[in-house]
Amino acid sequence: MKKSTGIRFGVGAASVALLLTACGGGSGSATGGSKGGTLTFLTEAEQILHLDPQRNYTGEDLAFASGYLNRTLTQYTLSKDNNEASKLVADAATDTGTASADGKSWSFTIKDGIKWQDGKAVTCDDFKYGVSRTFATDIITDGPTYAISMLDIPKDAEGASVYPGPYKATADQQAAYDKAVTCEGNKITFNLANASTDFNYTVTLSSFAAVRKDADTGEKYDDTVLSNGPYKIESYVKKDSMVLVRNDQWDAATDSFRLALPDKIVYKFAQPASVITERLMADAGEDASALSPDPVDTTKLAVVFSDSKYEKRRFNEFDPYVRYYAINTKKVPNVKHRQAILACLDRDALRKIAGGEYAGDYADGVVKPNIGQDYAPTGLWDGLLGDKVEATGNVDLGKKLIADAGEAFPNPLVFDYGKSEVADKAAAAVVASEARCGITVKPNGLEIGGYYGVVMDPAKQGGMSASGWAPDWLNASTVLPELFTPSGGFNLSQYDDKAFNDASTAAKAITDRAEQAKAWQDLNKKAAELALVVPTRFGLEQRLTGSKVGNAYIWGPYGSWPYALLSAN
Repeated sequence: MKKSTGIRFGVGAASVALLLTACGGGSGSATGGSKGGTLTFLTEAEQILHLDPQRNYTGEDLAFASGYLNRTLTQYTLSKDNNEASKLVADAATDTGTASADGKSWSFTIKDGIKWQDGKAVTCDDFKYGVSRTFATDIITDGPTYAISMLDIPKDAEGASVYPGPYKATADQQAAYDKAVTCEGNKITFNLANASTDFNYTVTLSSFAAVRKDADTGEKYDDTVLSNGPYKIESYVKKDSMVLVRNDQWDAATDSFRLALPDKIVYKFAQPASVITERLMADAGEDASALSPDPVDTTKLAVVFSDSKYEKRRFNEFDPYVRYYAINTKKVPNVKHRQAILACLDRDALRKIAGGEYAGDYADGVVKPNIGQDYAPTGLWDGLLGDKVEATGNVDLGKKLIADAGEAFPNPLVFDYGKSEVADKAAAAVVASEARCGITVKPNGLEIGGYYGVVMDPAKQGGMSASGWAPDWLNASTVLPELFTPSGGFNLSQYDDKAFNDASTAAKAITDRAEQAKAWQDLNKKAAELALVVPTRFGLEQRLTGSKVGNAYIWGPYGSWPYALLSAN
């Protein structure tokens, strides 16, 4: 699951031991707070990247939308307990699903009584239609593509699905989809191309949420989503604010996941990072009921975490994400050049800018240790590139790799990043450290809320793009294939290699979990050796809330607030 921006901003379920902290029934999960009041979110971003459920794929936005606006068939348990939080609970479905004996079909029965904000019932066909939108990849962009890769729909000669989505499908093409996803009353069945023992984790993602066909406005649906959750959008003005009010068609009797405590939710955009932290520290007026999806401003970290007056409302926890810079292999095709970028980068400077000890540990690949058995050290900085690379970089090695490449480095290297005060400093550090090896970096700061809309367009993406990723559930099958194969939903490296693709496909099919883990370890090491990304940090997250905010903690599956539980009083 992608991080909301590339640099130190905060899907995927990630750790058994350290990360997962999420709710199994709302009423039993709250630790405080009462009904009423206005909950205010402050963010540096100018908008929420995507509210359209099939396009939503950033951890914080997924948690926000699923907490307030759209229901999914299953969800993760909302609990501070690490083990509990990795478990599934039913949401819009009556239970967590039933698999066929061969694991190639999964069925879910949708609860009675769930309604859209206009009072119409949420039906099986609404869920079926919502999933079908994923296939319209010319319109429904940025979201996960599990439906495309997993459903039993024929592929064409180039490996693409023969189903183009509901907007352009012929009768025969639609029939192919209708065979893969069926409705029988309230029961929806997904027929898969290959057996899956954990498909019910996949449907926690909002890409499997319902959309009503007569309300679908295609690309514009992002701003006009119809709610079946406890709140609905009253107003949404990008670069300014979004206001949610109660959805009077939501019935708590159908929903054991969401507490729906605040009367109103206000999201204020385009707030400077330093101002957000100062307001939360001051804790005055409406800011006592405020919080932010953004981290504590790095200049205030020492104060916030040394002064006891912030003790009950500060958070410093591991999140699910690996931070990295994806290297566009179409624009930097020579592996020696890519390796040189890694060797030259001053990762220590970046870590200091991001908060030093608060920023996390140095990363050695895209699989984070707290995923469990799928992680093993890659040796990336200990000789995998030909020599040891200290955190400050190895300039001599970088120059040697460029010389060994046999061709000039393709300068300038355009570096995409989500623009913020901290990210600007980090970009400057990238420019300076790469210049030591003769690599000219051209910073390309992009507005945070629209960042992925730019970098996921190959025509607009630069040579290197800041990002972050977390597993969608506890298996590296939701990491390596997603990041480094053409069928993945987030291949910012633009990598397409038959041997890697075949190995990835083969690893997915391994049923012996220990054997599969070894396959993922090998692929993670291979990706590191090929320098498909520059891994920077295994992240920590520091946050602060106002004193009246209740039930706040870092919810592990999304590295987010537990929006469904939050209170304003």
